[in-house]
Amino acid sequence: MNRFEGPGGREARIRFLDGDFQILTPGSYVICAVTGKQIPIDEMKYWSVARQEAYCDAASSLEAEKRAGALPNQRR
Repeated sequence: MNRFEGPGGREARIRFLDGDFQILTPGSYVICAVTGKQIPIDEMKYWSVARQEAYCDAASSLEAEKRAGALPNQRR
């Protein structure tokens, strides 16, 4: 679905899978779990299968990993 199709302006519900995702409720965007920014579905590249969260960029994904304590040998 591109951004000109379907229910525009609504948040999608998504099941995040390894290397893919499944749209449960159609929409045009999801919310970044770290920043709160809207991420257009067709631009989504970063997510966590374990936490079922989307991230707007690599830095947000890394921050989420840090918060979850998922990175071994973290320096503080």
